[in-house]
Amino acid sequence: MSLPTTPAIVAQSAVRRLPRLALWLLCWAYILPGFLLRDPWRGNDMAAFGYMRALAQGQTDWFAPQLLGMAPETQGLLPYWLGAWAIQGLGPWWGAELAARLPFMAMLGLTLLATWHGVYGLASSPKAQPVAFAFGGEAQPADYARAMADAGLLALLACLGLAQPAHEVSTYLAQLCGTALVFYALAASPAASVVRPFILGIGLIGLVLSGAPALALLYSLGGAILCGWECRQTEPEGNAPSRLWAVMVLLLGLASALLAYWLDVWLWKAQWPVWSDAGSLGRLLLWFTWPAWPLALWTVWRWRQQITGRQPHRHLLLPLWFVLVALGATFSTQPADRALLLALPALAALAAFALPTLRRSVAALVDWFTLLFFSVSAIAIWVIWLSTQIGIPAKPAANVARLAPGFVPEFSALALWVALLASAAWCALVAWRAGRHRAAIWKSLVLPAAGATLSWLLLMTLWLPMLNYARSDAPQMRAISALLGKQPGCVQGHGLSRSQVAALQYHAGLNLSLLDSAQPCQWLIRNQQAFWPAAVATSWQEQARMARPTEKTDVLVLYRRLADKR
Repeated sequence: MSLPTTPAIVAQSAVRRLPRLALWLLCWAYILPGFLLRDPWRGNDMAAFGYMRALAQGQTDWFAPQLLGMAPETQGLLPYWLGAWAIQGLGPWWGAELAARLPFMAMLGLTLLATWHGVYGLASSPKAQPVAFAFGGEAQPADYARAMADAGLLALLACLGLAQPAHEVSTYLAQLCGTALVFYALAASPAASVVRPFILGIGLIGLVLSGAPALALLYSLGGAILCGWECRQTEPEGNAPSRLWAVMVLLLGLASALLAYWLDVWLWKAQWPVWSDAGSLGRLLLWFTWPAWPLALWTVWRWRQQITGRQPHRHLLLPLWFVLVALGATFSTQPADRALLLALPALAALAAFALPTLRRSVAALVDWFTLLFFSVSAIAIWVIWLSTQIGIPAKPAANVARLAPGFVPEFSALALWVALLASAAWCALVAWRAGRHRAAIWKSLVLPAAGATLSWLLLMTLWLPMLNYARSDAPQMRAISALLGKQPGCVQGHGLSRSQVAALQYHAGLNLSLLDSAQPCQWLIRNQQAFWPAAVATSWQEQARMARPTEKTDVLVLYRRLADKR
């Protein structure tokens, strides 16, 4: 029985080269904003930075880092080590914030690069090639693979959920980078046999050391099974390298599991899905992976005969396995959005394979929707920024003052020029997309990727002071520091989160200790929501309550010891 014909019909004219300079500029325009000139934001970003500073300054153990007696929420230590080493090496010249972010900038860049090469390897496989025309003119394998890799990278950049998590100094970005490396190693063609084991080993070790040993084992097991399945479909004299690679993938996966056991990072974090949260999970899936998920579903439908056939199609089954593993983690672990983040490289690969089968009317619909959505978003960002700067129109500025009381608008000529250049580039791209390269296979993903990059860049330039004020702990901590004075001595903390401890140490420069410590401190800071024993409360007198300007329920209470009260 013959195999079903591939649904991909691609002419050579459709795989024209995407200009490398334009692709590189797009990637850098996505990577740099969000890492430069931004305060650490509350939550994972601030907490992780706090652990890195504590390690770099020798305040905690390298193998058991703590902030006020609290260990990190994730077991992976590699991201904290990388940030701490960068602070030690480059902090005196570049500042602790930027120095800690440099390894994570490299991880994001490596994620984009690995995704491109992974899709290239999948598109290079014989079963992924388009239909051969009777009189020639079909896309050549190398050109087709390069065009599909460009499309996969554009699909990844277009995903709305990638922007914020990919610019945080957290273990989740390290897990994303490790996932992309493993995906590339398993997707690469046999011609890359020299580097594949090395890349696979680095990716698996990175996953283990960043707190995702189960994912490392599942990825490798799926890859080994797929390689073994492919070996059965080839001639005996030609499958020896594939069989060796399948055994190597399995051994590296088992070695990563043993490494996790030796480091004692195997923790059962899975939980049964809470069906009351089904609505929020559904909304998360819809917006976080947009616009890759509808294209991925189209790929599954159009290539369904190849997916369910008796012979394996690596370009479909491998990304499907990665997506399913990440979806399982999304529904069974918290936080769900950070687990879903790991599905994006493989989901982008599936989205790319929808393009050879996409109808012209559907592609036009994607272009028009993207054009309207991101153009309206950019205009809204500009209008609100102008309102805060010159008061015209007045209503957006009034809304900002209501939502962020105390915020004083700032003007930056550099941010304005960058935003103007990005907006002009968007307008030029829209004109270019409408008039040229209409046959390029990656054309439907150019506007989504550029639009997502434009919106992120505008937010991180025009709105950066506003976002820093709203998302950072700095205003609240500066208020506490002003009340304590320049030399408050030791300060005890009670019921504080990891992010709050890190912010108090960094922004307020406080030397914190636990409430039950033997050290007699004059001051105490308590989270308003923490339990306050009556026996302890009698020793302290409340001095002030400081709420975050943009979240009135986030309140820190400052106390002074009664024995020291004058």
